[in-house]
Amino acid sequence: MKKKSELFFSAILVPLDFLMIVLAGLAAYFLRFQSLLVEIRPIIYEIPFKEYLGIVLILAGIWLVIFALSGLYAIGSRRFIDEASQVFLACSAGVMLVIIIIFLRRELFSSRFIILAAWILSIIFVLLGRLIIRAIQYYLLKKGVGVHRVVIIGQDKTARQIVSEFYKKPILGFRPVAQFRSFDEKTKKELVELIKNGRVDEIIQADPEVPKEETLHLIDFAEEHHIIFKYTTDLFEIKARNIEVNTNLGIPILEIKRTPLDGWGRIFKRIFDVIGALVALVVFSPLMILVACAIKLDSSGPIFFAYKRIGEKGKPFTFIKFRSMKHNTHYLRYDEEFRKQNKDLRKGTPMIKLKNDSRITRVGKFIRRTSIDELPQFFCVLRGTMSLVGPRPHEPEEVARYKKHHKKVLTIKPGITGLAQISGRSDLTFEEEVRLDTYYIENWSLKLDLQILFKTPFVVLLKSGQAL
Repeated sequence: MKKKSELFFSAILVPLDFLMIVLAGLAAYFLRFQSLLVEIRPIIYEIPFKEYLGIVLILAGIWLVIFALSGLYAIGSRRFIDEASQVFLACSAGVMLVIIIIFLRRELFSSRFIILAAWILSIIFVLLGRLIIRAIQYYLLKKGVGVHRVVIIGQDKTARQIVSEFYKKPILGFRPVAQFRSFDEKTKKELVELIKNGRVDEIIQADPEVPKEETLHLIDFAEEHHIIFKYTTDLFEIKARNIEVNTNLGIPILEIKRTPLDGWGRIFKRIFDVIGALVALVVFSPLMILVACAIKLDSSGPIFFAYKRIGEKGKPFTFIKFRSMKHNTHYLRYDEEFRKQNKDLRKGTPMIKLKNDSRITRVGKFIRRTSIDELPQFFCVLRGTMSLVGPRPHEPEEVARYKKHHKKVLTIKPGITGLAQISGRSDLTFEEEVRLDTYYIENWSLKLDLQILFKTPFVVLLKSGQAL
């Protein structure tokens, strides 16, 4: 009954989402033609409503595919905050697709207001529709409709926590009907009676310390009586959220995912990076031209400084910055005598950071202090060797001195800014930097990226560097 109920509510979301997306598109259209908005910004080109409606219906169908690929129709319960995050990402991806289509086919409408309004309204309308479905589902679950009746095996802390969660959160759709200390002969007989009376849908082995033999017997029992079997484990408990079960080989294989960016997150992040880098290059292009002129006037040498740094999976790539040092002096950072004269602030770590570096030019001091020297790295983002947000890339000579746990930062693409950069910048020790980058890698989300990007200019300008 529970599975059928979940399937029903997942299936009904498809036409509901379609309706809400269409309504959002229509609402955006009619808002644009309100007299107040027309007075503020006159309409240059008016697309006929019939033609517009046809476009909206087609795009709504495409959006449903994006929603499906984003996991919004997966069977099972999830927290509303997680669902809202998925809806935001899916709607954003849908709008990005619309922008690309408009760019390629000029005959479509060109109203930026309609696009922006449709994006915002689609998120609101879709979430509103899903909230209504949740309310209906919650009401039915409280009445016992679609509830999954569960037997818990185990009475330790884990078992008590599971039972407590089921009672506190009826929206999960589970109702404990019995709890046993272990799966012995007495328990087996009582379970058989419960099953005969139709009171059990699922058995959960909630004791991580149960002997393997007992668990295997319980699995056989569940299969014999066509009961769903689940089990918990404290193995790698701290990383449980990054474990994925694969049964393609006929046996359950538990994969510890290094980062949420292993799957669809990587695609969303790449789309976000490309759009963000293009916007940044347009916005900062006047400043970049001024800086280029200042560098040429201040000292001889090229405008840009390009050299190798280590990126994702330990692969080298060409790293670009505005030149902030005297020409052909970069190699001096590895000269022992020069480092003694300029004091290496990170001596004893893989990193090299010199105090009062005599190689830096007058313009270089300013663009380093304001991080303007990093702006050309947006080209690296477009090339796909860097991301807007991620661990900072280090030089091959520095990476060669990494300890084993330091190599975690090479799991993903390096970034222009990152959690370490907004949490203290150069005041952090190397170990603190690695710890923050590791946290980012293991807990990536688009929300975290947006937080980091939002805080970066304030940290640069105000030198605040407080942690999120």
